Amino acid sequence: MGQYLSDTSAPHKTQHALAQLSIRIARGDGTARRWYPEVIVLAQNKEPQLRSMAAWVMGQDNHSEEFHQMLCRLVGDPAALVRWNAALALARFSDAAGEPQLRAMLQPFTLAAPQAGTLKFYLKEQDTLRSGGIVARINTRGGANSVDVTSPVAGKLARLAAKENTQIGVGDAIAVIEPGEAQVFEALRALVLIGQPESLADVERFAAGVPGMSERVRRQALLTAQAIRQRVPQSMTVK
Repeated sequence: MGQYLSDTSAPHKTQHALAQLSIRIARGDGTARRWYPEVIVLAQNKEPQLRSMAAWVMGQDNHSEEFHQMLCRLVGDPAALVRWNAALALARFSDAAGEPQLRAMLQPFTLAAPQAGTLKFYLKEQDTLRSGGIVARINTRGGANSVDVTSPVAGKLARLAAKENTQIGVGDAIAVIEPGEAQVFEALRALVLIGQPESLADVERFAAGVPGMSERVRRQALLTAQAIRQRVPQSMTVK
């Protein structure tokens, strides 16, 4: 455990160690605290996958002040998945600092170009996406610095935001991705704990039923909307 948490040369082994540590923390195993410093270090790793998983692990102990402080930093991370895992974890601390990120998890995600070049799509509209799935490739002149554009989130490719074989610039929108069911469900569960009136419109959209989403999501959205209304005075509720 200690070796894989401190040596990130094999990221899949580090991720496995984090998963095992999460299980120990969830079971109330006090010996897990010996590896908390390693988790804090991983939360600052250059790889977003490791930062994201470290945020998820930190959410398993909502009594750790060191975890709480680090999560407050991660909720402003450049990577969307890191921000979102940090927001989910902060909800377990009853901290609403990540509430805007939870709301973002219920909304379409715009995938932007990481570099300039000529765009070629690998997927078409309405295709299902997994996290890390390749959406397109951007080719530079001569192809020396071509890069695959991957989706950091799972979901459905709702709309292509650029035309194939055209020149795009850094930061230009490439595609719009509708959130996947697992992402929506987890955000709704977290908003039960800390959701504010500003989130009601997004929550109620799912409570009314969204094509492609299961009845489980609709029921959770109803419970979340009810919890938000009970938390704030009726006069403050956003319609």
